Amino acid sequence: MSHVYRLHSTLELPLEEVYDFFEDPDLPEEIEDVDITRRNNTLIISAVSTDESISKYTPTAQLKASVTENRVYEEIEEEEADDGPLGTPNTGGGPQWGAFEEEEEEPPSELVEYACFKGDRETVLQNSTLQYAMFEVLCEIALIAEKGTLTAITATDGDLNAARI
Repeated sequence: MSHVYRLHSTLELPLEEVYDFFEDPDLPEEIEDVDITRRNNTLIISAVSTDESISKYTPTAQLKASVTENRVYEEIEEEEADDGPLGTPNTGGGPQWGAFEEEEEEPPSELVEYACFKGDRETVLQNSTLQYAMFEVLCEIALIAEKGTLTAITATDGDLNAARI
């Protein structure tokens, strides 16, 4: 019997990567599939049990993430700087009023939705049925996350384990 005692997560990754991960996931044997639901800015990933003795009305473990939009800037190579004298040819090399009025162009960017698995066990990993199996799924997500950490204290067959990803 396995159990998750403590968990703290600050994981963030693009929402598209979460969907890609669950297209062909390597799920623990207790989980047949997952249901992914989005309600406003909340993503809920629920376990579907392989054990038919678990009633369809029994709430199985679920991962919960908030969905936020972040602006991601594309990196562009800077153009080579002029090696000539300061100023323009018609200024004689001195400063000119209005020369700094020209605004820098904002680098190209796009809004990307991120799934943020942030919080403690009750916030990120809910319900006890199949909880440890869904914790294993969360560990797999942590391995592909762009930033953040996952720390947990679990028990497997009576042995305590600490995890930090």
